[in-house]
Amino acid sequence: MVTDGIRKEIERLVSLHGYDAGHLEQFAEFVLAQKKPKAKAKTTPKKPKKVPALKLSEVKEAVYKYFAVSNTDELKESGEFQLATRDMELNFSKKDSWEKLYRDFVGILPNEVGETGEDCINGINIFKYFKPWQVFGLDGTTATEEQIKSAYRQLSKVYHPDNPQTGNAKVFDRINQMYRSINPNTFK
Repeated sequence: MVTDGIRKEIERLVSLHGYDAGHLEQFAEFVLAQKKPKAKAKTTPKKPKKVPALKLSEVKEAVYKYFAVSNTDELKESGEFQLATRDMELNFSKKDSWEKLYRDFVGILPNEVGETGEDCINGINIFKYFKPWQVFGLDGTTATEEQIKSAYRQLSKVYHPDNPQTGNAKVFDRINQMYRSINPNTFK
């Protein structure tokens, strides 16, 4: 018998991912009909290890490698770097500036992989990273226009400001920015 709690979870999954409610309810009934396993000895679940933040020297080295330079002076002189960062306000004595460079050009900082929270979708903090393909859960090399639209619609339903349970105007605007950046027909 499907409980109210399970029905609420099915509703959440339907609104979040667009799954078919009927199929989820059938699956829930199937699982509940199975014989309950014997109770195992209680074990304390292991907490995932928190990955330490990179040291400033490690962040700098990764940025140097990305721009094919060996130190900060060479980085500042690099035409490629100047072009890529011309609108950025950077302070090379602050770790925050180096981390911003890492996020924008190298990748996701190891201690920020799989983040959770109000501003996170698919493990990505959408205000620290502009990673549309990962946020939409798509492969940028193989995703079709229809898959892009579908992923966008699903996220839009969840974060639209008119959604009383999960609406968030700030997140919705960011999703729209990401959608416009990867959808080839947005500006037609």
